[in-house]
Amino acid sequence: MHHTIVNDSIEKMKNANIRITPQRYAILEYLVESKMHPTADDIYKALADRFPNMSAATVYNNLRLFVKIGFVKELAYGDASSRFDFSNTQHYHAICESCGKIVDLYYPVLDDVEMVAENLTGFQVSHHRMEVYGICPECQEKGVQKEDVDDGAEAAGHHHHHH
Repeated sequence: MHHTIVNDSIEKMKNANIRITPQRYAILEYLVESKMHPTADDIYKALADRFPNMSAATVYNNLRLFVKIGFVKELAYGDASSRFDFSNTQHYHAICESCGKIVDLYYPVLDDVEMVAENLTGFQVSHHRMEVYGICPECQEKGVQKEDVDDGAEAAGHHHHHH
């Protein structure tokens, strides 16, 4: 099953004059389809059958390349094994209702929502947005509760917006 995401990325690589080897394609595809954030080793093991002569170093070097061109984020979890996360440009915002901070949220699963919307409505969908509201960890530590924000603002009849 070929994702538009994979194809977009392939196009970007071509534009950047990066050769698309079958290994690169497979690594990219694995990252896109993987719901977890795999380590280089996970990816290597998963693709070893398809590419018996591919070394773990090849996988690692390709991941490095993807990170450099911005397709993939390296998530260092403190242990030796970095995990890799395919981040395409579609992302969402989580907005703190207490301090107004905006945090980027990547959730590639939702990329299908446009296709689904087209199927359900017959629209030609150009893009979509999603915003998530809540209380950020820092504000939680200061003891702000979801209820405080809602009740406080509603009861007083006015909203505080901090920018």
